Amino acid sequence: MTTMARESAARSNGRGSEIRRHELAAFLRSRRERIAPEQVGLPRGARRRTPGLRREEVAQLSAVGVTWYTWLEQARDIQVSAQVVDALARTLRLDESERAHLFRLAGATDPAPALDTPNVTPALREMLRRLEPVPACIQNSRYDVLAYNRTYGRLMSDLDALPPEDRNCVLLVYTNTECQAAVVHLEETQRLMAARLRAALAGHLGEPAWKKLLERLQECPAFRENWRRHEVVGTRSRTREFRNPHVGRLTLEHTDLWLGPEQGARMVTYTPGDEETRQRLEKLYEVARGN
Repeated sequence: MTTMARESAARSNGRGSEIRRHELAAFLRSRRERIAPEQVGLPRGARRRTPGLRREEVAQLSAVGVTWYTWLEQARDIQVSAQVVDALARTLRLDESERAHLFRLAGATDPAPALDTPNVTPALREMLRRLEPVPACIQNSRYDVLAYNRTYGRLMSDLDALPPEDRNCVLLVYTNTECQAAVVHLEETQRLMAARLRAALAGHLGEPAWKKLLERLQECPAFRENWRRHEVVGTRSRTREFRNPHVGRLTLEHTDLWLGPEQGARMVTYTPGDEETRQRLEKLYEVARGN
């Protein structure tokens, strides 16, 4: 990169940081002004002219300096720790979306992010049902299977027979013999799943649910070997092949349909890659319906 290009990039980053600081200041003011003193155990008082809380009250409740918090609302160029942002989010009673927005504006990593578990609404369950005989499920970023239609439930193994904590796609390809027998290119799939999991992990470091999943996977030698590669792969559509014990070989097109702005919760679908697979999915659906 040339000197001129570096200077241009630095100016662009500087403008972006300044805009973000002003957005942060405005967001803090708007959230502060909507909190009534009574909501946080403070008296309103006869002389209160400020809507909501005063700056000094937010600072006191968050255990930060009044001057420092004032500078924050003035969009000053100051460093903000994750612990302070967490305290402000609690004081201002932010919901999950507002909390995530605050951390993004502050350029900090949330020490206690919202669980990556989408609300599987009746509408989503109805969509899964309507997609049959196409196998489909709802997954989070850890590859936990949160909901699925009947065809998906019999695609690789009998998911209904497994406890919910074992319905995880990475666990299945590494530890479930029935699922392993159903995957045509098992070693390639195992290596790919480890790489996808590592890529997703970057946004969830230290979270208990992720640590628990990794501890279970580390018991598998094949996973340990692939994990040591430090490979990362983003999500993308691809062709998958399965050997189903009920209907035979299936060629399917894997597609992720994201349920939110972050690439975490998603609907996964497997559409038939050829006419023979389409007919076999119809048969698999009948099998699933009969059980």
